[in-house]
Amino acid sequence: MSQERFKENTSDSFYGRFLYEQVVPKDHFLVKLNEIIPWQRFAYKLVKYYKGKAKEGRPPYDPAVILKMLLVSYLYNISERQTEEVANLNLAVKYFLGLGVNEHPPDHTTLTAFKKRILENGNLMAYEKLFKEIIAIALEKGIQFGSIQVIDSVHTVADVNVEKDEKRQKDGQPPRDGSARWGVKGKRVVKDERGRKRKERLYFYGYKGHVSMNAQCGLITTIRASPGSAYDGHYLPSLIESDLEQSIPVEIVAADRGYDDGENHKFLREKGIASAVHLNSYRTQKKDKNKEIWVKLKESPSYQKGIRERGKIEGKFGEMKEYHGFGRCRYLGLLRYAIQGYLTAIAVNLKRIVKLLTGVGFKGPKKSCLSVTCPGT
Repeated sequence: MSQERFKENTSDSFYGRFLYEQVVPKDHFLVKLNEIIPWQRFAYKLVKYYKGKAKEGRPPYDPAVILKMLLVSYLYNISERQTEEVANLNLAVKYFLGLGVNEHPPDHTTLTAFKKRILENGNLMAYEKLFKEIIAIALEKGIQFGSIQVIDSVHTVADVNVEKDEKRQKDGQPPRDGSARWGVKGKRVVKDERGRKRKERLYFYGYKGHVSMNAQCGLITTIRASPGSAYDGHYLPSLIESDLEQSIPVEIVAADRGYDDGENHKFLREKGIASAVHLNSYRTQKKDKNKEIWVKLKESPSYQKGIRERGKIEGKFGEMKEYHGFGRCRYLGLLRYAIQGYLTAIAVNLKRIVKLLTGVGFKGPKKSCLSVTCPGT
């Protein structure tokens, strides 16, 4: 369909292109992001989820503009209501959206309706396609993907006050988030009354994002969502299959001990991929002859190479949580958590793509709302 079917904007007027060229820095992250990503590709992919493919009724906002607004929300870790305000007052954001200075952006309810429309008419696969399109663009732009994929899971706390929720359930009410589950997020060393040290499990209530990241370029290539109780090891085959479908040159897979599962090692062998899954000590310390295959694996150059890269994904998780709000769910339910996962992964990937291609870094605020007075933030 033609561009004219979307709501017209004033980006080419005095209040659009000319004025922005005078005030918005040419090396601003959002300017570079606009230049690098062919956003109109998303418009034509998304319009199929509109009633009558947007050929009926009044012309809607360009779906690429709505997608950009959502990504501003995730890039700067602000609510959709705050995004509406920022898009109305911040010149760099207005420029990024393709709006004239005197033009109002879509309101926050439009963002909600947009997400709902995609989910109802395209299901979760529609969001995965948007995510994969970013990876395809990165490949087209010549970003180099290395041979090592690092796999791990990141936990996200449900948007639930557990204590209050338990009280509600005792009164016969349903849980606030029926899909969230208790999971283990790690261990810590504590001392008992006699001063003896012991390990104690740390629990969380919520969900997990299962992630595959390319160690060389630092881009997340696949993400899956699950309740917090899910076993990490079950997700390795699905993550790697998705990577291979996207033409990621996977030769080595690195992961922590939670993925040291016989089925995972078998899967990697069958795919001709070297395993750098951190082996549990019992693999190499047992006394029978079967331990030799694990000793050999542990001593192999590919294993050692992969293990050295494994820690990179922890930095990516820290970025997602600290700067983009992935430490806590924005929405309720597994499906909506999955949407949060895809949009967060797209946001951090866009930052990385711009950095790799232009050298321009992202200067978003830490744990705070995007300033409406300083378009350079």
